[in-house]
Amino acid sequence: MASSNLMKPQMRGLLAWHLQYHIVGIFVESLGVAALYKFAVAEPRKKAYADFYRNYDSVKDFEEMREAGIFQSAK
Repeated sequence: MASSNLMKPQMRGLLAWHLQYHIVGIFVESLGVAALYKFAVAEPRKKAYADFYRNYDSVKDFEEMREAGIFQSAK
């Protein structure tokens, strides 16, 4: 009697269903990770570079390095 109440396992299309389920899940997860990286890493990095180069004077930096003796050919 107990064996007649058990359902048969699904055999047809099982691999296709699992692949489709997991591919959709991985796609959604990858979009989340990409958005997290963009807003947690890339945007602050771009802002830091923009802030640095907003007031950066390359000629002044070169003169400081030249006076410190870093360059041998430029005296």
